[in-house]
Amino acid sequence: MKFNEGMAAVEAILFACGEPIELEKFAAAAEIEKDTVEKIIDLLNQRYSEQQSALQIMRLGTGFQMMTRAEFAPKIKAALETRRNVPLSQAALEVLAVVAYNQPVTKSFVEQVRGVDSSGVVNSLVERNLLEEYGRLDLPGRPIAYKTTENFLRCFGLSGLESLPAIPDGSGQIDFDEYEEMTLSGE
Repeated sequence: MKFNEGMAAVEAILFACGEPIELEKFAAAAEIEKDTVEKIIDLLNQRYSEQQSALQIMRLGTGFQMMTRAEFAPKIKAALETRRNVPLSQAALEVLAVVAYNQPVTKSFVEQVRGVDSSGVVNSLVERNLLEEYGRLDLPGRPIAYKTTENFLRCFGLSGLESLPAIPDGSGQIDFDEYEEMTLSGE
């Protein structure tokens, strides 16, 4: 393996891990000797410093971890808080309601109820830890079923699914035909 390839492999492993990786495991994964891994890490840190990069590689015990420099912590915190505080869209609220009242459900069930493609919305709700995979249904194609999470309950102030408000039964509401008649007659 060429040195540049080894350097790229070390950087890729550090980036992908997101937590400390032990030197022995690191060397085995990169297929590089431990001494060479340490030299590559020193060179990467030197490059990051010269380029005034926000990244650095720290030795933590017997392992290494890629992380951002401390001076960028306030900006990172602000960015993460902004992302967390983004309100849910109407589509996301609709999907949550469909799942909460009918769980476990598949994406196709949600799409059937809503009448529009809901894949992206379901995926974003999984990323936000409001929905989670419940398993696969024993149907053709073995579709994934989804259910709400404990985080969903916490975010909406519910002690459990039994705390969800009851679905209106339709009493006291008019149907579309009655509405049309009222509109045409001027009521």
